[in-house]
Amino acid sequence: MNVEIPPHVRETASQLGAGVPYALKVLASQLADDPDLGQPASGLPGILTVTVDGDVFEDCPTLVIGYIREPDRIEIRYVNPASSAEPAADDQDQLADPAADAVVGRETADAWQRIIRRLQHKAPASYAALRGGADAAVIAALEGDLGIRIPVELRTLWLLSGGDDGVNGWGCLPGNKALMTLNAVAAVYRLKMDFQAHEDALNVDRPEDDRITVWKATWIPVVALGPTDSTSGLYLDAASGYLGRWSRYNEGPGDVLDTLVTYLEEAADMLEAPDLATRDKPGLIGEALVWLSSIDPAQEDRWQPLTG
Repeated sequence: MNVEIPPHVRETASQLGAGVPYALKVLASQLADDPDLGQPASGLPGILTVTVDGDVFEDCPTLVIGYIREPDRIEIRYVNPASSAEPAADDQDQLADPAADAVVGRETADAWQRIIRRLQHKAPASYAALRGGADAAVIAALEGDLGIRIPVELRTLWLLSGGDDGVNGWGCLPGNKALMTLNAVAAVYRLKMDFQAHEDALNVDRPEDDRITVWKATWIPVVALGPTDSTSGLYLDAASGYLGRWSRYNEGPGDVLDTLVTYLEEAADMLEAPDLATRDKPGLIGEALVWLSSIDPAQEDRWQPLTG
């Protein structure tokens, strides 16, 4: 069994202690012999986790390592110190339908894996620009900051990747949009809630039909116009499960009528079968993925359509 350790995981391992890269190498060898060594990860369907005893290795904390098993390969997705690998039990809400959430989480993980596999093989610069998975404790802290429960599909996505730094201003999602970092999510959310508080003060004196809503507390910004451009993007409504459009200029919200899962699945479909793509066309400039709908006209002569 082939065991892959992506560059961002190796980089994280090197920062956690001098003995961590060796511990990771030993675990990779063990997984090659026993792919079912791990246990299902809490809150992340599709991921198996293994705990590595830090006392066995010099200069190595106890680790929790997550991986995805496929028929012919294993990919290690994250390595975290055990103390920050899982959110506290008190921070985990009781789910109304755990079975349904497990399906949604697995679908999210599968769609994202399809996307990053295409990036890895066809657009390595864009693949390298994706951040590693966010710590579960960091996601739990953001959840507390926002004051709402993070939907399982978004939690799953963030555990797999904590944002997209992009290449030359191009994100990897259709329209060259970018998965926002968690810091950017918090900043945009606070800004939009401040706008709504201002409107709420004015709404008191407005007729009911003229009252303005620019943001709801259940809307979580997820995707930005670009890696460094947060003037607009997509939010996930934690209440309905649907995506919507947001803008810094507070135009009326626009429904996308996609769930996060269907949005990611369509992106994966377009990358895997670019000749059949209709909403946007994926291509390459150098080793970076660039979607045709939002390309700079000055770069069009360098753009090459993505092929199978």
